[in-house]
Amino acid sequence: MAKERFEFTTGLKKKLYLVAIIGFVLLLVGAIFPGGSHEEAAGDHEGTEQHDAGASGDHETNTSDDHSGDDAHGGMISDESGEEHEAGEADHGGGWLKRLGINLWINNVYFVGLGLIGIFFFTLQYASQAGWSTYLLRVPLAMGSWLPYAFVLMIATFFIFGHDIFHWTHSDLYNKFLPNGDLNTHFDALIAGKSTYFFLPLEGGSFPVFFVLRMTLFFGVWYWLFKKIKSLAMAEDELGGDSYWFKIRKFSAIFLVVFAVTSSISAWDWIMSIDVHWFSTMFGWYVFASWWVTGLAFITLVTVLLKEAGYLSQVTSNHLHDLGKFIFAFSIFWTYIWFSQFLLIYYANIPEESVYFVERLLSDKYAPFFFINLIMNFIFPLLTFMTRDAKRLNVFLKIVCIVVLAGHWIDFYLMVTPGTLGENGAFGLTEIGLFMVFGVAFVFVTLSALSKSALVAKNHPMYEEAKHHHI
Repeated sequence: MAKERFEFTTGLKKKLYLVAIIGFVLLLVGAIFPGGSHEEAAGDHEGTEQHDAGASGDHETNTSDDHSGDDAHGGMISDESGEEHEAGEADHGGGWLKRLGINLWINNVYFVGLGLIGIFFFTLQYASQAGWSTYLLRVPLAMGSWLPYAFVLMIATFFIFGHDIFHWTHSDLYNKFLPNGDLNTHFDALIAGKSTYFFLPLEGGSFPVFFVLRMTLFFGVWYWLFKKIKSLAMAEDELGGDSYWFKIRKFSAIFLVVFAVTSSISAWDWIMSIDVHWFSTMFGWYVFASWWVTGLAFITLVTVLLKEAGYLSQVTSNHLHDLGKFIFAFSIFWTYIWFSQFLLIYYANIPEESVYFVERLLSDKYAPFFFINLIMNFIFPLLTFMTRDAKRLNVFLKIVCIVVLAGHWIDFYLMVTPGTLGENGAFGLTEIGLFMVFGVAFVFVTLSALSKSALVAKNHPMYEEAKHHHI
């Protein structure tokens, strides 16, 4: 069989550039006409107070104007004294820049998940000795190429917009008394109790060494394992034999163990700590479920589009059926995790727990998205993929995958925005434009990586099993 190699044509690149340009235009229009946020022109002060109230639950909001001034800086360290800053500092960048920073964080977390799930899917097939997916493995493997770009974007976003995203970064939350001996009205005992988790080995409110170290270490380990597995996969394709398959299987098992731990901690760090007074023991699972079904939708969509473009001739409706079943099953799994978390909190009705859903369900800003989230990510995939034929037809696969990809972006929007912007949150051209720009960047990196090797691993030991796969 001749090698199939994906050609990343100039025409396809131009189409991606066009989508990116449209995204930038929407972003620019969104900056000029922010809309959706009745107080945005007033700067960051309102958003900060809403964040404090939402993140605290029953914690009393006593944030004053000087705290708002620290928020607007965008730097990671606020003034220890808690004294008032000049008025000019308090409005640094305005409300739209803060909104931009929040959306950068949402897209960073969303697309990091896509890259990780690509590696997760690949390693899961090797660790479980699956044969049906042999023809598809290069697609998820290519998705992992996004990780180094994701790290740069995420670390930069954190240092520039960290104050706007994470309430716990403010230094005046950690000192019970001001330097002059007066009582610090910004002191928060609960957040101060978590200072070691964020700032070790330094004091709370200084530089979040442990937080940044975890982020750097996770990306470093993920990328090292990805490069190792990819190099072995390329060697297997060139040299053949079973030895490379066993080596890939070993490193796949290592990645799965590492991913099981780091994905949960990442969810706590990057999303749950936004609502720093709230926590859920199910949150790591919840974020994984959202990442997982989103990654499956992307893998399926790219596979279908490649097949329609004349590639992956070995892929049949049987392989697509399995991908459709994965999306169908894990859409239900995501809903199971969502409902389990929601039901327990709703039934217990403990204020410091229920505040998370009060912010999202009873707010005019977010209530529509609360229900749209369930419709797009559960009801639509469930009803569409319920029949056998629907999972074997390209048109249904493409529609469901696109809906799921957009739906789980809304899921991450709901995880992040209420705790950062509160009632000043909005959804408009800024959100759509930035999502389009990130999406183009991710697709560009993935397709570039995909074009550098054969689309199908011809020397995979289970090549023949995939050929005769039938359900």
